[in-house]
Amino acid sequence: MDRRKSIQTIILGAGASALAFHGCKTDSTEVSQEIPATEATNYFGRTPAELERLEKLNAEQLFNAHEMETIAVLSTVILPPKEPHGGPIEADVPNFIEFMGKDIPEMQNTLLGGLMWLDHKSNTEFGVEFKAATLAQQQQICDEICWHDTELDLEKQPLEIQFFFLMRGLTVTGYYTSKVGIADLGYKGNMPNVWDGVPQEVLDQHGMAYDPEWIAKCVDQSKRNVIAEWDEHGNLLT
Repeated sequence: MDRRKSIQTIILGAGASALAFHGCKTDSTEVSQEIPATEATNYFGRTPAELERLEKLNAEQLFNAHEMETIAVLSTVILPPKEPHGGPIEADVPNFIEFMGKDIPEMQNTLLGGLMWLDHKSNTEFGVEFKAATLAQQQQICDEICWHDTELDLEKQPLEIQFFFLMRGLTVTGYYTSKVGIADLGYKGNMPNVWDGVPQEVLDQHGMAYDPEWIAKCVDQSKRNVIAEWDEHGNLLT
């Protein structure tokens, strides 16, 4: 699956579902501002046009170093790292956010304007840039902008409200579509299992029962590796 295409369709949905996290409440976990370099990728399965676009986007720069550090700090306020897998930094969320900002230019004004707003707010309230503020101060700022009026269109609400909504969606989406986030979910993908049929209590509840002949053929785990054979009339033989 093309992660970039899929993410474009779920950013807003992820942002909305992320409200349940109330991302501005965290513990006193220290934040590392060091952003890991993006690993080289061969981009298997891309068309030549897609490869050309990826190369173009990767060559561009949307955020400067200070803005990237601010994004790193804010992402960990929204989604604090936890053992043993880590958090947004380990999942390369800041670079993901920059890529999405380049890939969807409509996001850029909100992201850049919101980052400026964060520093202005922090400097006004605490005399330091947002990334240098204490966690408690960062949370205080986020508490003021982390809820939006559901009765009013989001685009009609203040820039800082739109910014936090977008950042929360990007952070959660970037994390849970990464190798780190998938490991945190415990998702193992498609794995072989054993099916013993519908539980007897469920069959009893609905007044149903298996045909013993079919049970012997279809739910006999000793034959799970036997390839089924059918006669010319479509009847199961083994």
